[in-house]
Amino acid sequence: MILILTANVDEQSAEYRQLLAQLAALEGIQTRVHVERGAQQKLTEIYLIGNTKALDAAEMKSLPCVERVVRVSEEYRILGRHKDEQRPTHFDYNGVRFGQDTLNVFAGLCAVDNAEHVEIMMKAVRDNGQKCTRMGAYKPRTSPYAFQGHGKNCLNYVFELAGKYDIKVIAMEITHESHLNEIKEALHQTGNPTGVMLQIGTRNTQNFELLKIVGRQTELPVLLKRGFGITLDESLNAAEYLASEGNRNVVFGLRGMKTNMGDPHRNMVDFAHVPVVKRLTRMPVCIDPSHSVGSRAASPDGILDTMHVTAQGVLAGANMVLVDFHPMPPKALVDGPQAMLLKELPYFLEDVQIAREAYLQRVALRARQES
Repeated sequence: MILILTANVDEQSAEYRQLLAQLAALEGIQTRVHVERGAQQKLTEIYLIGNTKALDAAEMKSLPCVERVVRVSEEYRILGRHKDEQRPTHFDYNGVRFGQDTLNVFAGLCAVDNAEHVEIMMKAVRDNGQKCTRMGAYKPRTSPYAFQGHGKNCLNYVFELAGKYDIKVIAMEITHESHLNEIKEALHQTGNPTGVMLQIGTRNTQNFELLKIVGRQTELPVLLKRGFGITLDESLNAAEYLASEGNRNVVFGLRGMKTNMGDPHRNMVDFAHVPVVKRLTRMPVCIDPSHSVGSRAASPDGILDTMHVTAQGVLAGANMVLVDFHPMPPKALVDGPQAMLLKELPYFLEDVQIAREAYLQRVALRARQES
């Protein structure tokens, strides 16, 4: 059960202290307080953990400071959608809105190779009207002999170039607690010229200790990719790990499932789960067409498979696209064969917009049917 308190409640007030005292007296019930501070107001939620079936919702709503009561029956207590609730399905970070009603494209380098390519990519993103990009500094690889990323050695120039070209958010994977600290330190050293969305890759979806550590910091939002060898439910519970530790600014990423059933694509494209995740949770949903397809193969119509599956995900309501581009794919240190060319970026963005407009038309059509 979730108690949503009146906006801007004063934790020092007698009413608030009375509420906590009454909740503490509930047998077998533990409480967890979560506070969201927005630009206009502060929202406080209290999670009641334990056997809450015997608690009367009307009685709980009558307690001091309580505005609304949400009875949680689903497993995803914090990030899930629950009956008759009206909690937001978006968050704002560094001037960019991420929600189930928005769409942001993160085109960029799967792996940072050198400052020259980073600058070319940043400029191309800026020149095409985008505010977000992806830049891989830490790269977990299947082979221990493959390039693992430049790590902290590239962070300062990546962040400085992002500031130069007014890039607001960089999606960047981490695999260890030390990477989180290195990113925060580099942002501080460079004067916080940009923002970072921490990415938990598919190999770490069930690295529960890493999820807890990342969840305990609320400064940076998180993109959690679905695990490629586990069920959707298990991956959604991984996202719940982040939220249960305090960070609810989570985007859920679909990047294809590891199975030969998807051949000749690199993975089985799972973008049909976009509306499923949006129905089960309040998280925005990201699609990663590059790692789903894994090549530059094209159909007889001349359209790349990567672009076809992107359109499918956007038509289904995706809120974020994570896609690989590179100034010189043959020289890319990671996943060059699947990277799109810079000259294809404006074409890709226009194609995404066509799919987005079609999705919005579908939503409008459904609204007219219901009216």
